[in-house]
Amino acid sequence: MSEPQSHDPSVADLPTLQEALSRVFAPWVQQLGLQVQHAQAGQVTLALPVAPQHVHVGGVLCGQTLMAACDTAMVLAVMTRLGAFKPMTTVQLQTSFLRPVPGDSGSVQVVARVLRLGKNLVFGEVEVLTAQGELAAHATTTYALL
Repeated sequence: MSEPQSHDPSVADLPTLQEALSRVFAPWVQQLGLQVQHAQAGQVTLALPVAPQHVHVGGVLCGQTLMAACDTAMVLAVMTRLGAFKPMTTVQLQTSFLRPVPGDSGSVQVVARVLRLGKNLVFGEVEVLTAQGELAAHATTTYALL
């Protein structure tokens, strides 16, 4: 007789997180084309396509797109700790842009980690990595659970 398998409700599976991208977020965020690549409790990795509509006149991916992807990735990372989407709002999103992402890069990885999940506040960090694995942007975040 096999032992009962314990199910960790804090970990959301990839299809659930991908579905949340089309259900929870605004239509313009859905148009970013984010794809969930990896998830575990408190951490999510997304692929962000570098699409022409998000490349500004300087030929690089615009910061607004990167910040939206960071914010979205962190909401999903929080979901992996809560077990489902629960209403929350961004209190703080501070982003440092360390290197430009060329408009012909193909895609970048957005890695969000929950640093602390409190009763009312969630603290996290997000890294945006180029196709070569170089750190392009780093964000720190605070969310209020509603």
